[in-house]
Parts: sequence; structure tokens; C-alpha cells
Amino acid sequence: MKEGPNIAAVGALIGDPARSNILTALMTGQALTASELATECGVTPQTVSSHLAKLESGGLIRLRKQGRHRYFSLSGDDVARLLEAMMGLAASRGHTRIRTGPREPALRKARVCYNHLAGDYGVRMLDVFLSNGYARELGDDIVLGDKGRKFVTEFGIDLSSLEGLRRPLCKSCLDWSARRSHLAGSLGSAILDRIVERKWAKRLEGSRVVNFSKPGEKAFLKLFAYDS
Repeated sequence: MKEGPNIAAVGALIGDPARSNILTALMTGQALTASELATECGVTPQTVSSHLAKLESGGLIRLRKQGRHRYFSLSGDDVARLLEAMMGLAASRGHTRIRTGPREPALRKARVCYNHLAGDYGVRMLDVFLSNGYARELGDDIVLGDKGRKFVTEFGIDLSSLEGLRRPLCKSCLDWSARRSHLAGSLGSAILDRIVERKWAKRLEGSRVVNFSKPGEKAFLKLFAYDS
């Protein structure tokens, strides 16, 4: 009997189509009820309850109770990063599900990956951090420099509060559509929150899409511009 991490158990949990749909629905970063997830995945409430129990037991999701309501969310950033990487692998190997309509280009442009910005704009953001000398790569970690600290502070982000969290400040996350990395970690989450606070963009209800207004898009591209 071989010792070590049991990746087969994790693969079996994610490999079921209904459970993969549940996990994908929770990639928005929002906590959803069992009935909302049943509707999203097209299964009965009884079926979704069974799948949720298995995912919770496997440590991929967590349950939060608020009054009479029960909400489910991904158990952490590491689960979101795994799912995003698996989406990239599936896309690169031709394992795609075709969905027609306007949402696909919007998802490729800007979307949430659990709690940070992904898609073309998320990739651009990390590119600017690295090329402009705001940060440097150290493996999967992103190390913020003095120039970067000044940049994000001027954008209205309190770095001292983020550095007190248990989550990494900066982390790279493989983007499944661009197949390059975008910025994750508590800083990536804070930047997305700030973008929404400034009303540059808003998250579409029931979707991972982050929809930029024309003025917001102009402001974003001006802020995250490459130094000449």
C-alpha cells in the first residue's frame, strides 16, 4: 500500500459532473444555499444534498449557518486555484463544453476567480505589476516591492490590514482562459473590491462575469498601464 496524499479521492470528488458543477458555481466566491445550487446544477434537492455532504466531508466546501439558513462556499483559495488550473488543463486538451451566447467573451475578458479578478484583465494586472517593477515572482509567490506598496496604497488599499491576515498577500493563480497567471491572494481580492467600490465594474448576478463600464474600463486601463 502506497503512502502519501490521496489524489484519487480528490479526483473522484471533483470528477462527478454534478459535483464539478457545484464547485464551479461556488467559484464566484459567493455562498449559496442548497436550493440555489440545485437550480444551478439542474439536479433535485435530494441529489444536491448528497453531493454537498460528500464535498464537505472531503474538505472542498464548507457549511455556514446563519439563522435557519445554510450556506455553502469553497473551503479556501487553494481549492479555487486547483479548479482554475484544472479548467486550464481541460481547455488545453480540448475538453470543453460549448455554450453559445454573449457570456463566453465576457468571461474571457474579466471574471471572478473565487474572490479576485481573472480573465484578460486579471492577467494584465499581474503583468503590469511585474513589468513595472511593482512586484517580482518567487516561485508561485509574488513579492511586493516598495514601488508596488506605494502604488496600491495610493489606490486606497490598507496593506497593514492585509498583512495581518493568514492568507498570502500576493499569489499567482493560473488563468484557465488566458493560460497565464493572474494576481490572487489578499491583495488580488482587495483590488477587485476597490474596483467595485469605485464603480468601475460590477459583478453580474448569478455569473462570474465582472462587467466594466466604459468609464471604468478606461480608468482601469489607465491605472494598470505599462511604463514606457
